[in-house]
Amino acid sequence: MPSAPTVKLNNGKEMPLVGFGLWKVDNATCADTVYNAIKSGYRLFDGACDYGNEQEAGEGVARAIKDGLVKREELFLVSKLWNSFHDKERVKPICKKQLADWGIDYFDLYIIHFPVALKYVDPSVRYPPGFFYEDEKVVLSKTTLETTYHAMEELYEEGLARSIGISNYTGTLIMDVERYAKIMPQTLQVEHHPYLVQSDLLDLCKSRGIAVTAYSSFGPQSFIELDMQSAKDTPLLMEHDTIKSIASKHDKTPAQVLLRWATQRNVAVIPKSNNQHRLAQNLDVCSFDLSKEELESISGLDKGLRFNNPLNYGIPIPIFA
Repeated sequence: MPSAPTVKLNNGKEMPLVGFGLWKVDNATCADTVYNAIKSGYRLFDGACDYGNEQEAGEGVARAIKDGLVKREELFLVSKLWNSFHDKERVKPICKKQLADWGIDYFDLYIIHFPVALKYVDPSVRYPPGFFYEDEKVVLSKTTLETTYHAMEELYEEGLARSIGISNYTGTLIMDVERYAKIMPQTLQVEHHPYLVQSDLLDLCKSRGIAVTAYSSFGPQSFIELDMQSAKDTPLLMEHDTIKSIASKHDKTPAQVLLRWATQRNVAVIPKSNNQHRLAQNLDVCSFDLSKEELESISGLDKGLRFNNPLNYGIPIPIFA
């Protein structure tokens, strides 16, 4: 059974370099999917409030532990603070709710999902709340990112989160964080694929000791099913001649090449699949090496093309209440 190597975080914790992403995993199949992924050797699971499937993911984890497939301490479970809970007094309660949904006592990593604070929506009214407050309006909270980050540090100090991180932050925002952080973030999670390489951002994180996790490693693939026009208009990386020729040379799939391009550069990845064979293939992406020239040719596909922009989903520009 393949297993992923780990990367050491700046607090000494070890994080698997390959994990399983829970974005868009259907609620009806999520528990079985997580269970089967654990059976296949996955130890990192990347979830979020906004994915709406944390309870089911926790059921899969609980079943795997009960069946003796894994111990809790062998897993690296990740979740994220949604935008509607950035206010200082909302951070700890929602984190505890998410822990209860998962059926666990702590997150191995808890991340600020977006550097955007939205007006609070009570979970009893709507959960997950999504981007909209009411009447298809996106309403901002006046809470600052600094306030939210200090609340995250409290989770870390209390042991509710054994590592804390940020997501969708720019280099400028990272430099802002280090002005006020008592505890530097352990990780940054961003969209990262050959069409969006973000070399300067990766270099900045390396200089600050912040590990990087890539989401949407296959570029437009993840967004076509969301009916995103910019994704439909972009050639699929899986079918790009550069990727296909390198895959053929190594007797690997294009997906494995795309994942190895990231992991060989010490960027963690969180792909997903419902297919047991592809689950194993995705996990086993550190057993071969790409040449320097191959890495550079893949990076040379960079277009600065970002898909995960709220405006691409038709979400309007936010307002203050």
